[in-house]
Amino acid sequence: MVVAWVMVLVVVGSIAFHLLSPWWFPPLASNWGYIDDTTILTFWITGIVFAAVILFMAYCLFRFRHREGGKARYEPENKRLETWLVTLTAAGVIAMLTPGLFVWAQYVSVPEDAMEVEVIGQQWLWNYRLPGADGQLGRADNRFVTFDNPLGIDPDDPAGQDDYMIVGGELVLPTERPVRFALRSVDVLHNFYVPELRAKMDMIPGSVTYFWATLTEPGTYEVLCAELCGTGHSYMRGGFRAVTQEEYDEWLGGQMTFAEFSS
Repeated sequence: MVVAWVMVLVVVGSIAFHLLSPWWFPPLASNWGYIDDTTILTFWITGIVFAAVILFMAYCLFRFRHREGGKARYEPENKRLETWLVTLTAAGVIAMLTPGLFVWAQYVSVPEDAMEVEVIGQQWLWNYRLPGADGQLGRADNRFVTFDNPLGIDPDDPAGQDDYMIVGGELVLPTERPVRFALRSVDVLHNFYVPELRAKMDMIPGSVTYFWATLTEPGTYEVLCAELCGTGHSYMRGGFRAVTQEEYDEWLGGQMTFAEFSS
């Protein structure tokens, strides 16, 4: 009996903590409200299942508690119960996964007018590359990474000479404009994550991953690494600022190009 009441209190306490807790998502600063909606739907489904399972166990402890003269009945199968469990479980899994598939399709379908920014992760630093006057990024490969070329830009590619380099500095991007984040790592697995954007993606050495987002709220945010990448993982933080297009153009004009960096 005591255990049954404790289980009921666990359910009540968990629901109360969820509803009254001051800890929640940071303010949304991009177009990815869909991700918030999908996460909240997952909370509802898993919360209902959690409460139902724990309360059912508490009911069983109460209903089938030991009584003098009581006798257990052996029932190895119950097709009706199994049918209900399989049906409800399948419905719950489908309800959680289906919205995520639609959101993922949008997440990787980059608008044609998106601007490009390359994010390069290394232990334990964030670097960035932005296209220059030609509007395109030059070739890059980890084979070209040296002390004088930390981003691995191909020195023989003319398109890369005017690329702007931000080595260990703050990334600034304009609001109200779709941005394609091309993600690359020069050493181990990293994960580019800005909580307010609701966007993140693993960075895999030898590959280029990507996602896109439209920044909606000007402000200063923090870039985090969401993949355990070594002893300095917790210190791999960077600055990120969303500004107006005019402020962005002014900031970009003060950055160093690859040609200037390597001269």
